[in-house]
Amino acid sequence: MPERDLLSLWEEVYLLSIWELKNEAYGVAIKKSVSQKTGKILSYGGLYFMLAQLAKKGFVIKTEGEPSPRRGGRRKYYYTLTQKGKKALRTSFVIA
Repeated sequence: MPERDLLSLWEEVYLLSIWELKNEAYGVAIKKSVSQKTGKILSYGGLYFMLAQLAKKGFVIKTEGEPSPRRGGRRKYYYTLTQKGKKALRTSFVIA
């Protein structure tokens, strides 16, 4: 039997949000998208914990954006689905 990465409901919602946001998938935008989909208010701690877990599992990669004067020189961190993440998301919709 082929190996499959089965996603939890939360993982699926996060991956779907990142996929939908495309090049605008950074923390605040992901938090807003996941909150809209679930009707839950997310903490930033919970958000970044889940993003770190998705990265650790190889579903997403995190990249640094350019520093922004509007953000006091701080950078945004963007998240992108890996091929493994895309495959897991597709599989979750086929199974469901």
